[in-house]
Amino acid sequence: MTAASLGERIAVRAMHDHWKLFLTEGIILVILGMAAIVVPVLASVVVAVFLGWLFAVGGIVGLIATVMGRRAPGFWWSLISALVALAAGVALIGWPVAGAISVTFVLTAFLVADGILMIAFGLEHRRSLSAQWGWLVVNGVVDLVLAGLIVWALPGSAVWALGLIVGIDLLFGGWSLIAMALSARHEAA
Repeated sequence: MTAASLGERIAVRAMHDHWKLFLTEGIILVILGMAAIVVPVLASVVVAVFLGWLFAVGGIVGLIATVMGRRAPGFWWSLISALVALAAGVALIGWPVAGAISVTFVLTAFLVADGILMIAFGLEHRRSLSAQWGWLVVNGVVDLVLAGLIVWALPGSAVWALGLIVGIDLLFGGWSLIAMALSARHEAA
């Protein structure tokens, strides 16, 4: 048995053993995706505010850690980094609509990277996931198309595009996980 075939057997076995977790994650992603598609403006604002809180909390934790370790090398860089994170968080929380436009640019970069990685992941697992590997490739292609739509629709639609694109991405990601989980349920290593 080659190392590659052993790796494939391990991957198939892990998918088979944990198919319920993947199915549950897929169902939750589909529900969240449908909600974001139904109310995309609200979803855009929620994404911006959520990211704002993540940055703000990260900045506060960074400030505390930096002050506690003020004698460590790189104190000033760490302090500046924490202050920038805190400022970004406050800006996103305080002005979520404007923040949604900024986040739209970040989302575009993420969708391009995620699309390429999903396609590569699907192609890498085409032997071990039977016919279901194609769903991962479709998910990657959808991510790339969504990134193109964001660029095409800017700047006027930035407020609703973010929520809609996140919703569509969650929906397709959820469906691909559901398909993969249901396939893995029957496959044994």
